[in-house]
Amino acid sequence: MLKILYHRFISSVLWNLFLISAGAIVFAIGVKAIAIPHGFITGGVSGMTLLIYYVSGRMSPGLWYLAINIPIFLFGWLHVSRRFFFYSLFGMAIMSLAIDLVQITFPIKEPILAVLAGGALMGAGSGIILHSLGSAGGLDIVGIILNQKFNVRLGSFYFAFNVVLFAFSFGFLDADLVLYSLFTSFISSQTMDYVLAVSNQRKMVFIISDLNEQIARELQARLNRGSTYLNGSGAYTGRAKQIILTVVHNYQLKRLEEVALTIDPDAFIITENTFNVLGRGFSRRKVY
Repeated sequence: MLKILYHRFISSVLWNLFLISAGAIVFAIGVKAIAIPHGFITGGVSGMTLLIYYVSGRMSPGLWYLAINIPIFLFGWLHVSRRFFFYSLFGMAIMSLAIDLVQITFPIKEPILAVLAGGALMGAGSGIILHSLGSAGGLDIVGIILNQKFNVRLGSFYFAFNVVLFAFSFGFLDADLVLYSLFTSFISSQTMDYVLAVSNQRKMVFIISDLNEQIARELQARLNRGSTYLNGSGAYTGRAKQIILTVVHNYQLKRLEEVALTIDPDAFIITENTFNVLGRGFSRRKVY
């Protein structure tokens, strides 16, 4: 019952609007408090916005962001869903508003520290937004379409786009600022991928033991985690063995080790990171 209520809550309109709003504010702080005072290009459509703003000196960054997004939204309507379109429309509006309204400046003088702080804030903001069923418009829409259809990682796509964007920036901006912006984009894309993955990260565990049935029963009883037997054989002994395969949450790993090694101190345990587990007891497929 609690799981049903939880999934209903994270799919609710209120929760999604909160994620989009919170992420937009965090991103806007990174832009206005750090990126703009140092003359950095933030990357993506917002970076294109700042480049046009720096070159033309007309309108505000928020208005440029709004204008560039209009044609991109047609792709979201056609290739994702209407729900995604309206959430993203809200995201674009709140992002434009936040960028214009945030008026704080962090007193960071060292450019490399500004790169780290600005990239981390913008990446975290983007990651929070993309945990919702919408986006902030712009490059997010293109990235989500590529991710849904071709499994392209969002951070990798953003960074590749920004490399091209920054290449054009060399003709208009100081080379040092362009390179600082490139590093900011790299930090941002890595932070965003981390924020997106951290809630879905799980541990895939293989347990090799002669007492596998007892271990599997205890995992079910104490951790509420099911197991699968894989058939194998020892290369040296030639004896047939059943290998336990299970997936646990990060916080359950030490308890799993305690269970297995208490039953069989000679058990062989192999642990691997896995960043996306779909199925009962874990994440559901994200449907926009």
